[in-house]
Amino acid sequence: MGKFIGYRCSLCGTEYAPNEITYTCPKDGGNLDVVLDYDAIKNKYKPDDILSRHDPSLWRYSPLVPVPVPQGEATPLHAAGGTPVFKLTSLAEKLGLQNLWLKDESRNPTASFKDRASAIVVARAQELRSKIIVTASTGNAGAALAGMSAAVGQKAVIFAPKSAPQAKVAQLLIFGAKVILVDGTYDDAFDLTIKCADEFGWYCRNTGYNPFTAEGKKTAAFEIWEWWRGAHRDFHKRVGDEADHQPLTVFVSVGDGNIISGIHKGFKDLVKLGWMTRMPRIIGVQAEGSAAIANAFHGNTETITPVSAKTIADSISVDLPRDGVRAVRAAKETNGTYILVSDDDILKAIAELGRVGIFAEPAGATAYAGLVKAAGSGVVGGEDPVLVLNTGSGLKDVRAAMQSVREAPVIEPTLEAVKKVL
Repeated sequence: MGKFIGYRCSLCGTEYAPNEITYTCPKDGGNLDVVLDYDAIKNKYKPDDILSRHDPSLWRYSPLVPVPVPQGEATPLHAAGGTPVFKLTSLAEKLGLQNLWLKDESRNPTASFKDRASAIVVARAQELRSKIIVTASTGNAGAALAGMSAAVGQKAVIFAPKSAPQAKVAQLLIFGAKVILVDGTYDDAFDLTIKCADEFGWYCRNTGYNPFTAEGKKTAAFEIWEWWRGAHRDFHKRVGDEADHQPLTVFVSVGDGNIISGIHKGFKDLVKLGWMTRMPRIIGVQAEGSAAIANAFHGNTETITPVSAKTIADSISVDLPRDGVRAVRAAKETNGTYILVSDDDILKAIAELGRVGIFAEPAGATAYAGLVKAAGSGVVGGEDPVLVLNTGSGLKDVRAAMQSVREAPVIEPTLEAVKKVL
């Protein structure tokens, strides 16, 4: 654990020792960045030491994360990460792009990006010998925590708003977590979770509160870096030296801001190590009904003003984003931007991705909806290399998926009836 040397407040810059603090800065409530001993890592490891590993999961990057690899036989906890990247040629042509890929996080053990954070937090909880982990969730973070905890016999308590999709609640229950539905919003559940953690001594996983969540999410940046090393060589062969002037652009759906800030942290880690020379451009996409971070970005401020969130994309429906400041910086510091999309745009994106074999939940399709809008307005185009993140499976919210397509006809079991439908 010598590589993990402390925390730094993202607001005031105050530094803390590893055992001095657990969640947020006591001075201003700012999110904490985990600080690694980059010099020690550089002296001990080179990129090939990572890239030559056979482990396809996020644990292949164990020298760059602040928790030990969980010991014991293989479990779903050991399978988080390592998600595939697909080239979307037909959609690229439709958008006037030549280079479009999608990283499909629905292939994680509990079918969402949140497995990355939960795997790291569960490993941290075991290191701290915490008996119970608790989190607030609209579904995915809770399912991820419940699944990763179940894999290693860790007890978990999940607070979710009663409006959470039933498929997500089913996951929580099947994995054996103690599930408590709150008659209120995600933000109400979040605040209640912190009170319970303080009262009962539980370890709190809350996104944008526990600094280890971003450490899990940053592993997606490591995978993007590793994939782009190979993809960029092919890209360079096709467009020549011009490829060196066209950085990869990554589209990320944004709710509380922790995924986009975690990915930004991963790229920053690689730059500090000298393993990456050029940071990808990061573009955040928010639903119009949950736009607190986009509002701050376009208002050129880091003050996050709460909204009354309402969107079909429940996973990114947040009144007060808990990692808003770092989320604003993720776009600003990479020459990116924020794009707003409507619920109708999101439903159309679900259907469009479905036609190329990707089944995305609303929050996952939001990133692609943002790309459609960006391509239409010239934010990206032509030979710009673009990667979209699908953060979760459409099976998480079948009700929303059915709104994006026509209902299947019901017919009599006769050939004549088939001919009429055709």
